[in-house]
Amino acid sequence: MFILEYKLRGKPKQFEAIDEGIRTVQFIRNKCVRYWMDSKSVGKSQVYKHTTTLRNEYPFVKNLNSTACQQAGERAWSAISKFYDNCKKQIKGKKGYPQFSKRTRSIEYKKSGWKLDRDDKRITFTDGNNIGTLKLIGSRDLYYFQEFQIQRVRIVRRADGYFCQFCLKLDVRDITPELPQTQKMVGIDVGLNWYYADSDGNFVKNPRYYRKAEKKLNRLNRLKSRKFKKGKPVSQNYLKAKKRYGKAHLKVSRQRVEFAKSLALRLIQSNDLIAYEDLKVKNLVRNSKLAKSINDAGWSELRKWIEYFGVKYRRLSIAVTPNYTSQDCFNCGKRIKKSLSTRTHVCSCGYIANRDTNASLNILRKATEGHSGSWSELLDLNAWGDLSSTVVGSNTCHSKTNR
Repeated sequence: MFILEYKLRGKPKQFEAIDEGIRTVQFIRNKCVRYWMDSKSVGKSQVYKHTTTLRNEYPFVKNLNSTACQQAGERAWSAISKFYDNCKKQIKGKKGYPQFSKRTRSIEYKKSGWKLDRDDKRITFTDGNNIGTLKLIGSRDLYYFQEFQIQRVRIVRRADGYFCQFCLKLDVRDITPELPQTQKMVGIDVGLNWYYADSDGNFVKNPRYYRKAEKKLNRLNRLKSRKFKKGKPVSQNYLKAKKRYGKAHLKVSRQRVEFAKSLALRLIQSNDLIAYEDLKVKNLVRNSKLAKSINDAGWSELRKWIEYFGVKYRRLSIAVTPNYTSQDCFNCGKRIKKSLSTRTHVCSCGYIANRDTNASLNILRKATEGHSGSWSELLDLNAWGDLSSTVVGSNTCHSKTNR
């Protein structure tokens, strides 16, 4: 799926109608989950049929477009099927038992319930919620795609306004020119001291966006808390303070994403092969002393954009197991135990290097070892299939303590 996003401009009454539609989607989703909880023998088809029952029972549900109701049922079944999958895989700990949604922020239409005007850059929602016509604000030309390619239209509410997303069925490789081969490959090692170090000896500084904004965020949170009076109706001053606090968090999130996106694009354009670690960030953040710094770094964002641009520009991205990449010597292979505070790799063979540089060289070696063909054959390892990355190694490490 290829997503184009535009900001929506309209009247307050129209945004109130959007909020009502989002509340209805949350209501349908939670009702479907409750229906499954009361009788766990029901399957996917019964959950979807329950949305029709809700439309006949509640008038405000009937005002919502039928495809949006179906999509709300899909959200409920997605949570249920994920729980079933975790049970089948025998995942330890919590299995992700379906919970009731409290903070739904989007409503999604399929092929009906909306009408697009490309000339005036407007979209009209035609269901019973009376959202009406809204202006689309964005730089991308609406004639960039055909209307039949639009699979879904989604309205998303954020702290700084409402946005419309068009989900297009496109093959990004067909609309993107193929880049010439650079005959280069690189391994990257992400960290907290540096955002990442590569096998060429380059280092990228960690921006630490959340750490820099933490003082302001805490102040805005305190101001928000002062406006809240327990046992009394929510005031407009509290809603305004809540909006300012949400905007500040949204700014940090967008900074992190844009930074990762720019670095990933730079790596993809300058290398034919990019190797990185297959880290389980969800397990790494269990360390209470490092959780905030790990979340602030946004390693998952960097990997996501490397894989996306890799498919888009026909580059090969390989994920390797991170076992002992910082401990093993790149020159002789000897394993040298060292704590996280030791930032220089010193080996008895005489090889001395930065800890992260040594790790990035080991990552690149893991990604390419065992291959003795030509450069073009190496780049054909992924064969440009459905997978955006190739995971090298069967035993995935669940922590970074051994690195």
